Amino acid sequence: MEKLKKRWGITSNFQLVLIFIVFAVTGSTSAYLSKPVIQWLGISKEALSPWLYIPLRILIIFPVYQVLLVFFGFISGQFRFFWNFEKKMLKAMGLGFLFKNKKAP
Repeated sequence: MEKLKKRWGITSNFQLVLIFIVFAVTGSTSAYLSKPVIQWLGISKEALSPWLYIPLRILIIFPVYQVLLVFFGFISGQFRFFWNFEKKMLKAMGLGFLFKNKKAP
């Protein structure tokens, strides 16, 4: 655990527990919320092959997860950690252009 705390720049075990709880709650909530979204889009498990349905559901879960991660991070008082985590993850996925600093002309 000490290596993880050092890597993430965390100072206490309590903070580490909060972060683990936020990850767990976010994952469960995003999977739960993706079901009504996918139904609203008119996509059903019965109408599609699992080879198409599962990737579509994952594509729905992904943005929901990103928003909820920062939201639950804010509620837990760990906003700075999760905002930095979010930026790092999106940059690693090639979406770093979303966080480029704009320079004034």
